[in-house]
Amino acid sequence: MELGGSVMTVDEAVRKAKQDYGVSETLEPSELNSLLDVLQQTVGLYPEHPAVTSLGNTLSYTSLDELSTAFAAYLKHSTKLEPGDRVAIQMPSLAQYLVVAYGAFKAGLVAVNINPLYTEDELEYQFGHADVKAVVVFDKFLPVVEAVREKTPLEYVFVTSPFDLHPPVKRLLMSLVVKLMGKSVSSDKVIPLRTALAANVENFTPATLAPDDMALLQYTGGTTGVSKPAIISHSNMVSVTRQGWEMLRLASAKAGEERIVSPLPLYHIYAFALSVTTGVHMGAHTLLIPNPRDIDGFVKLLRKWPGTIFSGLNTLFVALMENKDFDKVDFSPLKITLSGGSALSEATADHWKKTTGCEISNAYGLTEASPIVSFSPPGAGKPGSVGIAVANTELRIAGADGQSLAVGEHGEIWVRGPQVMHSYLHFPEETAKTITEEGWLKTGDVGSVDADGFLFIHDRQKDLIIVSGFNVYPNEVEGVVSHHPDITYCAVIGVPDEHSGEAVKLFLVSTNPKLTEEDVRAFCSEKLARYKWPKYIEFRDELPLSNVGKVLRRELRDEKSAT
Repeated sequence: MELGGSVMTVDEAVRKAKQDYGVSETLEPSELNSLLDVLQQTVGLYPEHPAVTSLGNTLSYTSLDELSTAFAAYLKHSTKLEPGDRVAIQMPSLAQYLVVAYGAFKAGLVAVNINPLYTEDELEYQFGHADVKAVVVFDKFLPVVEAVREKTPLEYVFVTSPFDLHPPVKRLLMSLVVKLMGKSVSSDKVIPLRTALAANVENFTPATLAPDDMALLQYTGGTTGVSKPAIISHSNMVSVTRQGWEMLRLASAKAGEERIVSPLPLYHIYAFALSVTTGVHMGAHTLLIPNPRDIDGFVKLLRKWPGTIFSGLNTLFVALMENKDFDKVDFSPLKITLSGGSALSEATADHWKKTTGCEISNAYGLTEASPIVSFSPPGAGKPGSVGIAVANTELRIAGADGQSLAVGEHGEIWVRGPQVMHSYLHFPEETAKTITEEGWLKTGDVGSVDADGFLFIHDRQKDLIIVSGFNVYPNEVEGVVSHHPDITYCAVIGVPDEHSGEAVKLFLVSTNPKLTEEDVRAFCSEKLARYKWPKYIEFRDELPLSNVGKVLRRELRDEKSAT
């Protein structure tokens, strides 16, 4: 497109889009230096407002503040942990998540978000690599932690149960039910979270945090097959929190008045940024859904607690709309529905709008951007687009040699803004490949920006598989499978799947003619989280190889048989 006799640049298109839709080019200076400042500001404004509800129990902002302070006091006075040490959070989406995260920040510690479904091998790697000194784990997953404890830097293990934050009588009754069901887990080597929450806070002073201090270590997959932790600073998270708040204000969201329905797990940076930080900043009431797979139970909660802001992804939207009672939910309060983590189909978007009356705003982000990059302004989305850049964010479409391409041209998406991480922990070479000297984040995704400033994703990192919003990196799965004594070669690709968007397909060459699919799946189940398990397995006599002996996944993807 021509602009003033010259070809329009991506930067010009992005700036124009922000002007057109009321997105700030530059956010105003803020007194918020850390996530602690975010919480304290909101506690001062809305002390008795509901902050979070999970399993039928609600905490006010004052309660969240007091409980997180108690946890911080215990960490400071009853452990040997020092500022900067890592505390892993390994639990489903419960109110305890917010208490533990803000408690860790108050003690000057770094939170490490951990998928509670990780296997022993996965936990051992992340605990060791991040030098995790303490973990707060949901009781159901305690045995996995205990199995690797002696092989990691872990010094303190805190265990929490579903009803730890409920009133005493209800907590006692529900605990008895759990014990009768045979699901109670205990150990004399762990500290009950409730013990820590009873700590004396009289002599406790919260840590003084600087903007550049590390807030999170957020692990993300990598093309090397090794999971890498992005160093996310308090400044990164404060920036993304303010960017998210501005985005929601465009949907007429108001401070102290919104209810966020949050079904995605909080260990995902997408859900963490929305529910743990942005929601707190805007004084919202967040409804956590610990088990979104229980669609019947989820819909019952929605009928009782209708939301004004809803976050999800394609597979979840489909599952909800297939429920017979979903159309009985009161959708009149709903202001915005956010989609991220996986591609949103037009059919799903259309059905959702017809059912709820609310258009889905598609968004794009990645862990290294904490994670927000772009979103679709309410009522102004384009089919197939992931919207326009958020405040304080620049986009660049780069060619093979790094040169800037014009609007409409396809290239790698580069992002620059205050939400972009500084580096990966212990991966200097990968950092240098990912972050330029000028601060541009190379996303590895192929996209384009049109003349209206809207971003389009044409291809994910060529090998990335997204299963129900979870990133699966083929090299990681291949690395596990290759350790099987009967397997010579293997390769993993993603194939379309009606239920999960994509599924993992494994190709392998075996020296044992008696090896079965069941054998391979059993082997994978011991080493990988469930969403990484191959859904399809195909035995081959040989696999396509390059001149240097590297398996050519591209050729496998191009085969008709692959789908």
